[in-house]
Amino acid sequence: MKNKLIKLIDLKSIITILMTLVFCVMSMLQVISSQQFMTVFVTVIAFYFGTQQKKNPAEQDKLKQERDNFEL
Repeated sequence: MKNKLIKLIDLKSIITILMTLVFCVMSMLQVISSQQFMTVFVTVIAFYFGTQQKKNPAEQDKLKQERDNFEL
């Protein structure tokens, strides 16, 4: 659990969370339209999860093992 929290606090995660919050506020204040918000939000989230998939194979195997053990 502690390792997962540490991995969450990497720079890429912080930037993704901050950008999401900023664009949520901008959308609520009607600085940007909801369509502009969705475009930016989907792009940021797709990039974030896309780069998460590119981890090295050894780390992917370890994560898969952890998920399999958790499901048991």
